[in-house]
Amino acid sequence: MVEPPLSEGGSHAETGERRPLTFRRLVGLDRSGGPPPQTRRGEPLHPWTIPNAIGVGRLLLIPIFLVLALESDDGRDTTATILFAFVAATDWFDGMAARITGQYSRLGALLDPLTDRLLVISGVIVAWDFELLPRWALLVLAAREAFMLLLTQLALRRGMDLSVNMLGRWAVWPVMGALGLAMITETWISDALLYFGLAITLAATALYLQDGLQALRKGSTST
Repeated sequence: MVEPPLSEGGSHAETGERRPLTFRRLVGLDRSGGPPPQTRRGEPLHPWTIPNAIGVGRLLLIPIFLVLALESDDGRDTTATILFAFVAATDWFDGMAARITGQYSRLGALLDPLTDRLLVISGVIVAWDFELLPRWALLVLAAREAFMLLLTQLALRRGMDLSVNMLGRWAVWPVMGALGLAMITETWISDALLYFGLAITLAATALYLQDGLQALRKGSTST
């Protein structure tokens, strides 16, 4: 991704300049400079981009996965599992596409986390229905994802954006890994991944709440 560079008088997110693409930026490890200005609230959606095409494709595959998995005998349908893994993996590819092409957009910033949450909830539905993972942990995970959807909507209505923190980014992978592995075979590893991912996910949620409360306090003191 070609991102706005840091220059005198403003951060990378505040300037319209670009900075060189590095390997760390390409793979998403370096996110210094803040989110690109094109992704901010109030910016046009700009739907016709390569990253958004990948994002929409990911979103459309989720109901297909859900139908195939729920129609199977044990929740371990090969095609459904491949679709789940593909949608999970392409979360990384649409981000890379944005970094390479510089095609950032407001729609992409909204679509990407929504798709990830819907994929997790869909995986939880399958794992719950066929008892592939401990149901109490699945219930906590689903409640967390539903809560984050609600929190995001509330923040948007108040004119705020919830920036994805790095803890939340890393929590996605053990959670997806647990759900995907449980759809392949029965093993203690999927349970361990779920518990690990759930712990990180709840910690990330606490950070989101902290950031949201701080933003609300700043908004109330400035009015």
